Amino acid sequence: MKRSFPTINHFRIFLHLPKISFDRRAKRLKTALTIWDLRVQAKKRTPRGPFDYVDGSAESEASLARARNIFSNIEFQPSVLRDVSSASTRTTSLGHTFDLPFGFAPTGFTRMMHAAGEVAVAQVAAEFNIPYVLSTLGTTSIENVVAGAPKGTNWFQLYMLKDMARNLETIDRAKAAGVDTLVLTVDVPVSGLRLRDARNGLTIPPSLTFRSLIDFCKKPGWLANYLTTPPLEFAAMSSWNGTVAEMLDALFNPSVTFEDLEWIRERWGGSLVIKGIQTPEDAIKCVELGANAIILSNHGGRQMDRAVPPLAQLQEVVELVAGRAEVHLDTGITHGGDIAAALALGADFVWVGRSYLYGLMAGGQGGVKRAVEILSQELVRTMKLLGVTTIEELDKRHIKMPSC
Repeated sequence: MKRSFPTINHFRIFLHLPKISFDRRAKRLKTALTIWDLRVQAKKRTPRGPFDYVDGSAESEASLARARNIFSNIEFQPSVLRDVSSASTRTTSLGHTFDLPFGFAPTGFTRMMHAAGEVAVAQVAAEFNIPYVLSTLGTTSIENVVAGAPKGTNWFQLYMLKDMARNLETIDRAKAAGVDTLVLTVDVPVSGLRLRDARNGLTIPPSLTFRSLIDFCKKPGWLANYLTTPPLEFAAMSSWNGTVAEMLDALFNPSVTFEDLEWIRERWGGSLVIKGIQTPEDAIKCVELGANAIILSNHGGRQMDRAVPPLAQLQEVVELVAGRAEVHLDTGITHGGDIAAALALGADFVWVGRSYLYGLMAGGQGGVKRAVEILSQELVRTMKLLGVTTIEELDKRHIKMPSC
């Protein structure tokens, strides 16, 4: 074999110097290739109490684990030799056209995770043309979220409180702010036992103890943001000093029944979504009482331990509802393939919570944006590998469900 001494031209092939960037956060976020990568970054930058509030679920945490496992155990059945040179993720839901078939679910105390909070999340949702649902327990007012993302699709999630006057006021405030869709959460008559929160002694706002002070000081970025930004305020309620479980049990109304849906439907007037449905019977009842959509959800595994995974009931509920209302789904979704699977099995729309909160904790608004990029890229790649180019083409022939 004839050999020659290498010249500079030989080395040019291998020289690919990276672009110099002084934005360390953007560079770090770019290295996150999955939602789990964002979770790792989030854990490094967020005190234990707020991080565990997002990451944990009820009691043994079996409900969340089972919801994730059922997605993991699904088998995809691709169709090959299809032209998938381009693919569209556009879809419609409740009269809106969205660029992606998933939205940001309501989450409480979001500014506790990162000072950018709900406004940052709403702005990312507006940028990607997906809906954002502000929680009753959000830490930014309805009016400020709408003002912060005026071109976004901003919906509002309602918890029924014991104070009926406040319920009515909240509904009217949301309507006055321009919100056209109300998401009523019905699976929290009492607080689930979230052991991580109890063991961490998590309070709202975070209380300063010797243990928490040490933890906060280990996360100087979070602490600096928390101390230099306005105190936490709530979307639809006054301030609170106490644990999360105490707040829920003190404020939420455990006597709400199906009869309340009738006056809420009449008072609201716009699109009404019922979140927290966990049986086919309750799904049908909500539709009969005027719900425009239901969300199959076990509250991210945060309420009932050993609850049935929403995906396990999806096909039955879709068949029973039979087009009379939209069927949405949440819980356990951490990959674009999970979104594709839910849509293939009949869901009209999908909601993510922890996935974008990991991004928020990892890098503020930029982290939320990165979460959407990851999920959307995974979704498009899954669609193309399945041989489909539109959301409508996804169906159950692409999915083989686990036997148990």
